[in-house]
Amino acid sequence: MRLLIVGTLKGQLTAATKIAMDNGATVTHAEDNEQAMRVLRGGKGADLLLVDVALDIRDLVMRLEAEHIHVPIVACGIMSDARAAVAAIHAGAKEYIPLPPDPELIAAVLAAVANDSRDLIYRDEAMAKVIKLAQQIAGSDASVMITGESGTGKEVLARYVHSRSTRAKRPFISINCAAIPEHLLESELFGHEKGAFTGAVARRIGKFEEATGGTLLLDEISEMDVRLQSKLLRAIQERVIDRVGGSRPVPVDIRIIATSNRNLAEAVREGKFREDLWFRLNVVNLKIPPLRERPADILELAQHFAKKYSEANGVPLRPIAADARRVLSANRWPGNVRELENTIHRAVLMAQGDEIAADAILTPDGDRLDHSKTPPAVAHATFAAEQVTRALVGRTVADVERDLILETLKHCLGNRTHAANILGISIRTLRNKLNEYADVGVPIPPPGAGEYQRAAPVA
Repeated sequence: MRLLIVGTLKGQLTAATKIAMDNGATVTHAEDNEQAMRVLRGGKGADLLLVDVALDIRDLVMRLEAEHIHVPIVACGIMSDARAAVAAIHAGAKEYIPLPPDPELIAAVLAAVANDSRDLIYRDEAMAKVIKLAQQIAGSDASVMITGESGTGKEVLARYVHSRSTRAKRPFISINCAAIPEHLLESELFGHEKGAFTGAVARRIGKFEEATGGTLLLDEISEMDVRLQSKLLRAIQERVIDRVGGSRPVPVDIRIIATSNRNLAEAVREGKFREDLWFRLNVVNLKIPPLRERPADILELAQHFAKKYSEANGVPLRPIAADARRVLSANRWPGNVRELENTIHRAVLMAQGDEIAADAILTPDGDRLDHSKTPPAVAHATFAAEQVTRALVGRTVADVERDLILETLKHCLGNRTHAANILGISIRTLRNKLNEYADVGVPIPPPGAGEYQRAAPVA
């Protein structure tokens, strides 16, 4: 976790720095926006900016956007009134933290940005085999492909491999290929030279150079555009990169770890992923089983999360009761470890008495987990599924896919992110599909609405 603190509230920000470092963050300081941009361009990078609200946050946001730098901003200031917070959020900050800083609040913000527990907890033999292979290959420089369903802990395993490699004391840099727009991803990976595009006012170091000497994690690499894959292949093979707008190759020394929740072999057959890149990345494949296939890990992880969130919320650590353990073990966990973690977090907050009982194991909408699928509901779902199956006969796959996407989007009231999560596709893929449909005049549910209307191609 890399934190860049921007501002001159020295006493207050010094306290924030200590809290951040106590939570495992690497901290860099900049006095103003210009110095912050020099730090970010120079290759040190940051996962989060903690910015003094007295600075011009809107100016900083515009500078970041102009130079294609993607990093969240959290504003902070000695003012605790609502106007300061609202002004900061309107300027582009994600959150506002009043100073002096609260240690638990700073820790929570850092944890939210890091988005992983960094703890590798397992007991099941299926997971033990994966870890054993990871330990065997950790000391090499071989490229590693980590596959598994969403929420199984692919980034946690990637950090585990890095921590046991000869590069452990060097940077671990992660980039989510699905989260960055296609036209910006090249600059994010390889950096750019001054004047390479509008807004490129200075040279900027990309993730490859940031990771030199260490490990670069290409998260959800299956979402990378085929055209960019060729440039990535050259970088991996020749250990050199070309900055956008650059005239000379730049040598890099990194180890590549890539992750995907999709079947890349199938993507290769469909022409959506380069076969030569697939072979280059897939020197070693670490396939993480879904949580339902590693039952011994469920209770081990549940106990770990119970302890973690009891401490985080300042509540007594309660053991998990026998009836709750049965509920946890019987659930299918389609969201894998991430879903289990959220469930236990809720249970820690909702539990009463001396134990975490089954009545505290709840779904997000407050229903008991073991009561969320009653026999009548299952019967109704079965009948509905049979009706849908009959309706599919005689239709093309493209037509069925289009209707599924549009009906899901309508169900989500036009929310693209929720629809993509339900469909199991990336937001980029969803937008591309909607653009295709809009181009031929198909009505598209607009954001925030449940009724169809004709819309322009999705941005």
